Amino acid sequence: QLQLAESGGGSVGAGGSLTLSCEAAKYTGSTNANNYCITWFRQTPGKEREGVAYISSLSTTAGYADSVKGRFTISRDNAKNIVYLQMNSLKPEDTAKYYCAARRQLLGCSMRGADFETWGQGTQVTVSA
Repeated sequence: QLQLAESGGGSVGAGGSLTLSCEAAKYTGSTNANNYCITWFRQTPGKEREGVAYISSLSTTAGYADSVKGRFTISRDNAKNIVYLQMNSLKPEDTAKYYCAARRQLLGCSMRGADFETWGQGTQVTVSA
């Protein structure tokens, strides 16, 4: 399976910025990390997992949740097998554990957690008031 690893989380004050990274740390055999659409999700205890942003395998399409549109930017570096989520103007409501997930591009991109079987371990983002 494709193995994903998130990093870059931390604690910042409101209005601050963080950049998260999702690295395809390991892939073997016929698995090609660049054949996947990658979606960032976030989740807090007691809340449903929320799709934050997605990016297609060739960066031809991307989408954002309304709650982060204009503040977050998703991008990818296929040579390095890394997908980034640049988060600016952070708000306390952005506090969550952030996960990246991979879905085969041929299946189409998605912002629904149930469509994904490959996940990273998550990285915590905490934004203080």
